Amino acid sequence: QAQLVESGGGLVPAGGSLRLSCYAQRMITSVFNPSTLAWYRQAPGKQRELVASISGSGTTNYVDSVKGRFTISRYNARKTVYLQMNNLQPEDTAVYYCKVDALNDYWGQGTQVTVSS
Repeated sequence: QAQLVESGGGLVPAGGSLRLSCYAQRMITSVFNPSTLAWYRQAPGKQRELVASISGSGTTNYVDSVKGRFTISRYNARKTVYLQMNNLQPEDTAVYYCKVDALNDYWGQGTQVTVSS
Protein backbone atom coordinates (compact mmCIF):
# COMPACT_ATOMS: atom_id res chain seq x y z
CA GLN A 1 0.00 0.00 0.00
CA ALA A 2 1.43 3.37 -1.01
CA GLN A 3 1.74 6.05 1.60
CA LEU A 4 2.93 9.65 1.71
CA VAL A 5 5.70 10.58 4.12
CA GLU A 6 6.06 14.27 4.94
CA SER A 7 8.93 16.14 6.51
CA GLY A 8 10.28 19.65 6.94
CA GLY A 9 7.87 21.34 9.32
CA GLY A 10 8.98 23.30 12.34
CA LEU A 11 9.00 26.58 14.24
CA VAL A 12 10.33 29.69 12.52
CA PRO A 13 10.12 33.43 13.18
CA ALA A 14 8.07 35.67 10.92
CA GLY A 15 9.96 36.28 7.69
CA GLY A 16 11.67 32.91 7.84
CA SER A 17 11.61 30.01 5.39
CA LEU A 18 10.87 26.30 5.42
CA ARG A 19 10.81 23.61 2.77
CA LEU A 20 8.32 20.78 3.10
CA SER A 21 8.89 17.44 1.39
CA CYS A 22 6.46 14.63 0.69
CA TYR A 23 7.73 11.25 -0.52
CA ALA A 24 5.35 8.75 -2.10
CA GLN A 25 6.56 5.53 -0.55
CA ARG A 26 5.73 2.34 -2.44
CA MET A 27 3.87 4.26 -5.16
CA ILE A 28 4.68 3.15 -8.67
CA THR A 29 5.89 5.86 -11.03
CA SER A 30 3.12 5.20 -13.56
CA VAL A 31 0.70 6.37 -10.86
CA PHE A 32 2.83 9.20 -9.42
CA ASN A 33 4.08 10.85 -12.60
CA PRO A 34 0.77 11.81 -14.22
CA SER A 35 -0.98 12.66 -10.94
CA THR A 36 -1.74 16.13 -9.66
CA LEU A 37 0.09 16.75 -6.40
CA ALA A 38 -1.05 19.25 -3.82
CA TRP A 39 -0.40 20.80 -0.45
CA TYR A 40 -3.24 21.65 1.89
CA ARG A 41 -3.19 23.21 5.33
CA GLN A 42 -5.50 23.31 8.30
CA ALA A 43 -5.25 25.88 11.06
CA PRO A 44 -6.94 25.36 14.45
CA GLY A 45 -10.67 25.95 14.19
CA LYS A 46 -10.55 26.36 10.41
CA GLN A 47 -11.36 24.20 7.43
CA ARG A 48 -8.62 22.52 5.46
CA GLU A 49 -7.68 24.68 2.47
CA LEU A 50 -5.80 24.03 -0.73
CA VAL A 51 -2.51 25.93 -0.71
CA ALA A 52 -0.86 24.88 -3.97
CA SER A 53 -1.07 22.22 -6.64
CA ILE A 54 1.03 21.00 -9.54
CA SER A 55 -0.27 18.88 -12.39
CA GLY A 56 1.50 16.02 -14.09
CA SER A 57 2.54 18.43 -16.85
CA GLY A 58 3.87 20.96 -14.34
CA THR A 59 1.06 23.51 -14.26
CA THR A 60 0.92 25.17 -10.87
CA ASN A 61 -1.83 26.94 -8.92
CA TYR A 62 -1.71 28.81 -5.63
CA VAL A 63 -4.16 30.28 -3.19
CA ASP A 64 -3.94 34.07 -3.34
CA SER A 65 -2.57 34.42 0.18
CA VAL A 66 0.68 32.57 -0.68
CA LYS A 67 1.33 33.78 -4.22
CA GLY A 68 4.81 35.17 -4.54
CA ARG A 69 5.93 33.51 -1.29
CA PHE A 70 5.40 29.75 -1.77
CA THR A 71 6.62 27.53 -4.60
CA ILE A 72 5.44 24.00 -5.29
CA SER A 73 7.64 21.67 -7.30
CA ARG A 74 7.92 17.99 -8.07
CA TYR A 75 10.80 15.59 -8.68
CA ASN A 76 9.27 12.56 -10.36
CA ALA A 77 12.43 10.45 -10.28
CA ARG A 78 12.32 10.73 -6.48
CA LYS A 79 8.51 10.53 -6.28
CA THR A 80 8.61 13.65 -4.17
CA VAL A 81 6.71 16.93 -4.06
CA TYR A 82 8.10 20.00 -2.34
CA LEU A 83 6.69 23.22 -0.96
CA GLN A 84 9.20 26.01 -0.55
CA MET A 85 7.78 28.61 1.82
CA ASN A 86 9.45 32.01 2.09
CA ASN A 87 8.58 35.12 4.09
CA LEU A 88 6.41 33.06 6.41
CA GLN A 89 3.84 34.90 8.46
CA PRO A 90 1.97 33.95 11.66
CA GLU A 91 -1.20 33.34 9.62
CA ASP A 92 0.66 30.54 7.80
CA THR A 93 0.67 28.54 11.04
CA ALA A 94 -1.13 25.26 10.38
CA VAL A 95 -0.73 21.56 9.86
CA TYR A 96 0.32 21.02 6.25
CA TYR A 97 -0.78 17.92 4.33
CA CYS A 98 0.33 16.64 0.95
CA LYS A 99 -2.04 14.85 -1.39
CA VAL A 100 -1.73 12.77 -4.53
CA ASP A 101 -4.79 12.88 -6.78
CA ALA A 102 -4.77 9.43 -8.31
CA LEU A 103 -7.46 6.80 -8.87
CA ASN A 104 -7.35 6.61 -5.09
CA ASP A 105 -6.54 9.81 -3.25
CA TYR A 106 -3.53 9.59 -0.95
CA TRP A 107 -2.90 11.92 1.99
CA GLY A 108 0.16 12.49 4.11
CA GLN A 109 0.06 12.38 7.89
CA GLY A 110 0.56 16.13 8.24
CA THR A 111 3.47 18.25 9.42
CA GLN A 112 3.18 21.19 11.81
CA VAL A 113 4.36 24.61 10.70
CA THR A 114 4.43 27.29 13.38
CA VAL A 115 5.41 30.89 12.65
CA SER A 116 6.09 33.13 15.61
CA SER A 117 5.48 36.88 15.48
